[in-house]
Amino acid sequence: MASKKRGIRAKTPARRVSTRKRITVARQARGLGADEIALALDDAALTPLVDAVRKAGGAPLGAYREPLSGKHLLLATLPRDAVEPTPFQRDLSPTHAKRLAGKIDEAGAFLDPIIVVRGEGGGFWTPNGRHRLAAAKVLGMQQVTSLVSPDEQLAFRILALNTEKAHNLRDRAMEVIRMARALAKREPKAKEIDYAAQLESAELLTFGIVYEDESRFAAGAYAPFLRKVDRFSERTLPVSLREREGYASRLRAIDVEVRKAVAALEKRGFRSPYLRTFVVARCNPVRFHKLKRGETKPAMPIAEALTRMLAAAKKFDAAAVRQQDLALVAAVASDAD
Repeated sequence: MASKKRGIRAKTPARRVSTRKRITVARQARGLGADEIALALDDAALTPLVDAVRKAGGAPLGAYREPLSGKHLLLATLPRDAVEPTPFQRDLSPTHAKRLAGKIDEAGAFLDPIIVVRGEGGGFWTPNGRHRLAAAKVLGMQQVTSLVSPDEQLAFRILALNTEKAHNLRDRAMEVIRMARALAKREPKAKEIDYAAQLESAELLTFGIVYEDESRFAAGAYAPFLRKVDRFSERTLPVSLREREGYASRLRAIDVEVRKAVAALEKRGFRSPYLRTFVVARCNPVRFHKLKRGETKPAMPIAEALTRMLAAAKKFDAAAVRQQDLALVAAVASDAD
């Protein structure tokens, strides 16, 4: 009341403006209508798959056309031992599989079917469901509910499909290089760039080769550098992978010099989890290049970039580093995290 007598208007709290991004809903409908989806188990396109499931000791349950693409899918159960993970996906995490088994047991139902395709030799592969398959074995289940696709190429779209356990950089790199090696044997005349969608990002191939020999490699420190210079090759997969072996070898050589620089900084009394990131950033020949969205041209040819970076790492002067230099890198890295 006092504020009104003095002619002062009471302030109302400012309304918060939501900063959340809204999704854009497509104006044009896509996919199939309800009357186009259901299929009979005796559909000619699925007959070989239905027969294979029965021969493996499974039970075909139903068939339908996938609502977006219209591709045929078979809903079935398969004996747990009749299905194997694709040979090029990430390694199993026993801890995650046991935890998942416990949660499934608590729920009292195995509700999420695994995705299954035909593998080499006529068996069944799952590109999406390795941990659920392992959980089924932990629980002692005889049969596992599966969505079986006749599209064998689905096995090579693993990164887009596998969402049951978050991928770290090592997981992704190992999956990509294993997939690339499998594709190189399967399609030796195909170009690396032809599989850009399946392989996700070029630098993952290089990192994957490094990880094959050095499982504790700190790829995260080098990711900003390689992202600017590593691109998919126009050469065939066998040739491009041999070329990447050289890139990986040079990257390992750079890391040897970086570790020497980190040791020198630690000897001077520097203590920070960002020491490696700091040294790599200082040696990065394209650190000031701004990567534009959709940019396809590398900031510098990768061979030249690796040569320059190795030379810079060898010349790194730990005595010239100041505490405030490291503090700035730590602040930027924390914001990025």
